[in-house]
Amino acid sequence: MQGDMRRYSAELVGTFVLVFGGVGSAVLAGDKIGALGVALAFGLSLLAMVYAIGPISGCHINPAVTVGALVARKLDGRHAVGYIVAQVVGALLAAGLLLVVANGVAGGYDTAAAGFGANGYGDHSPGHYGLVAAFVVEVVLTAFLVLTVLGATDAAAPVGFAGLPIGLVLTLIHLVGIPVTNTSVNPARSIGPAVFVGGWALGQLWLFIVAPLIGAVLGAVVYMAIRAPIPDISMKQAEGSLASERAERELHNTQSASS
Repeated sequence: MQGDMRRYSAELVGTFVLVFGGVGSAVLAGDKIGALGVALAFGLSLLAMVYAIGPISGCHINPAVTVGALVARKLDGRHAVGYIVAQVVGALLAAGLLLVVANGVAGGYDTAAAGFGANGYGDHSPGHYGLVAAFVVEVVLTAFLVLTVLGATDAAAPVGFAGLPIGLVLTLIHLVGIPVTNTSVNPARSIGPAVFVGGWALGQLWLFIVAPLIGAVLGAVVYMAIRAPIPDISMKQAEGSLASERAERELHNTQSASS
């Protein structure tokens, strides 16, 4: 139980960092850093969290990634609800604290008028893209993200480098998606700002929950279809590999001590 709470706490903290850093860059500095800066803020936030909380929870910080991991059988089903609840709570806390900061300017901050980084389509899309375009881009881009996360954390992938492709693909995703929807690909990221904006943001929120979840399933299915099968090895082969690895480490330690 204690281990489970550590996982959920890590997901809450990680989602908080992603939303405060990513949405915060758009709300507080968007006019200065532009779409590229906002995209980098999201990508760097995720990259940092992969290394900070990845060893604790796997660093999903996104209900869509959690669903994708569940479909790909990379997550025990008993953790899924706890992960998603923690992610949504982290996003709400980040959005609430971000609003406190945004209101620090003279005259305050009008969330409904300024948008508060909320996701939208039609009149609330930065490029005035319609519902169909918004739905398609959210499904496809979420599939990109989930496919990358599952592939980069595969047992056959290079160890220690998962954060780089995951952070980079989120940056790419934002460069494509910001003009269309402000980029969600993460229901928790969408829920946080939408709750404080209310009105139109809550009315359009369904798309930024449904489309990313569909994209997550699509990404997981593609990953499972193309991934290389893990070969079965005998116990004798496994023991031989462990012995060989142990000998290599002992040789390395001996050489290090003598140098």
